Amino acid sequence: MMANAVDYRVTPQLRTDLRQWRTRALIAGVLGTAVSAAGFFAAGPTQFYRSYLWSYIFIIALTIGPLAWLMLQYVTGGAWGLVIRRACEAATRTLPLVLLMFLPIAIGINNLYPWPHANLVAADPLLQHKAPYLNVPFFLGRAAFYFAGWMFLAWWFNRWSLKEDLEGHDAVHSKMSRMAGPGLLFWGFSVTFMAIDWILSVDPKWFSTIFGMLFMVNQCLTAMAFLITLMVLLSYQRPMSEVLTHRHLHDLGKFLLAMVMVWAYFSFSQFLIIWAGNLPEEIPWYLARLNHGWQYVGLLLVIGHFALPFALLLSRDLKRNFKLLASIAVFILLMRFVDLYWLIAPSFRQQSFGLSFLDFTIPLGLVGLWLAYFLTQLEKRPLMPTNAPHLEEVLAHGRD
Repeated sequence: MMANAVDYRVTPQLRTDLRQWRTRALIAGVLGTAVSAAGFFAAGPTQFYRSYLWSYIFIIALTIGPLAWLMLQYVTGGAWGLVIRRACEAATRTLPLVLLMFLPIAIGINNLYPWPHANLVAADPLLQHKAPYLNVPFFLGRAAFYFAGWMFLAWWFNRWSLKEDLEGHDAVHSKMSRMAGPGLLFWGFSVTFMAIDWILSVDPKWFSTIFGMLFMVNQCLTAMAFLITLMVLLSYQRPMSEVLTHRHLHDLGKFLLAMVMVWAYFSFSQFLIIWAGNLPEEIPWYLARLNHGWQYVGLLLVIGHFALPFALLLSRDLKRNFKLLASIAVFILLMRFVDLYWLIAPSFRQQSFGLSFLDFTIPLGLVGLWLAYFLTQLEKRPLMPTNAPHLEEVLAHGRD
């Protein structure tokens, strides 16, 4: 297939579908937000902020995870990356909304973390030792630094990708690939410190040297599951119906399998090392997650987040079946919610497992609003980079 024989712009029919999806997402987002706002007063601000925190971490993964895949594609190349490039770029352009969504966490710091409370710090030598790092001004300053770096990278890759469309690949000549390597390093460090700041410091007496790497994998896994779902939905309409082949989805499915395996490896490694060490400053974190009903959530993760997807994704035929692969990707996205809840919520509910209606309405509101904005960004550009090198090879992938 000749690359110039395909019009990669969003067709009128697809634009209509995207706007229908956007309308539904926006309605869900507005309803979820409205009910959650009422829940702020009904359930109390403490429960609101706690439910908001783990839900927001999912939104971060949907936004920053695609940025990592985008930069990885520029570093390595490959047909797999070209077909998802525009979706990744659209996800990064939602960062202004995601930054706005961070405001409730900044406002609710006192409800989420023990270290902003002077009386608690004064009574605990360990918190006093960590006070130069764990304090409100430095916390907010680091968050601003993370967002500034992410938004700069998003601006850089979107800017030069658009210029490539308008003026050709020679006009940008490796500017994106040169930035991708340092950008990946920044992404890795920023996600690590983000996990420490926003999640680990909920329980500041506990620590894990692999926690940041676990969240790097979490972001990549969440993003890949979302991208696969999106690609399958787009494959029913032109232009992506003329682009995507079973081999493209097979490649993405292999990445999904790899991320499932790495997530399981890091999660089990953290558990095994801490449990074998049996140190009093480390094991309480797991004791809270293996008792009082939380152990059943952990068992669900072992089966639903690893064993079942792993067994299914081993099949070559399944990874080439659009509908089956998308079904597994959606299931993994649901498991990502469960995993985040299991990682964060027990720090607030150590004595009993429990769910609040806000644990359902806040994710609905945040995801709905994010999806509506994402779909708005997605339809602004052609769904394939028209002047990217090796585009014809990508189109031929799976057709020879």
